[in-house]
Amino acid sequence: MAAIHSWGIWAAMAFAALGDSRRAWELLAMINPVNHARSPEAIATYKVEPYVVSADVYALSPHTGRGGWTWYTGSAGWMYRLIVESLLGLRLEVDKLHIAPCLPVDWEAFKVHYRYRETVYHIDVLQTAEDKARASVTVDGVERHDKVIPLLTIARNTRSR
Repeated sequence: MAAIHSWGIWAAMAFAALGDSRRAWELLAMINPVNHARSPEAIATYKVEPYVVSADVYALSPHTGRGGWTWYTGSAGWMYRLIVESLLGLRLEVDKLHIAPCLPVDWEAFKVHYRYRETVYHIDVLQTAEDKARASVTVDGVERHDKVIPLLTIARNTRSR
């Protein structure tokens, strides 16, 4: 019995690291459990919870499309890292938030309100039509060429884009 394992998450991470947003997001759509519950027929085929990351989706008859091995925190953890770190591009490293998004070409922007201890960071990630591959980071009006938001431990609101 062949199965598509959680390896699909790592493949999507690899495509994101290569800057291939189309393939990375295409793989996410394939493994996202919500996409296996869009119709009564799909639910009957998938047979597992559509709100839980499945470690397996069987590829051979008679179980083609059926999910398996749900409720494994490893799968959920890797899916979280794929979405937050590899695709949205938000990666925490001690007291620095690195920004390196890999967005679909049709996304213009997204916002995140990120709390680090007592400080709330209001982050706007914008994708320009001219250069979708180039990212820039501005913190309180000052461009950060290292694409890093230094995280402070003081109580304040910070605007970043």
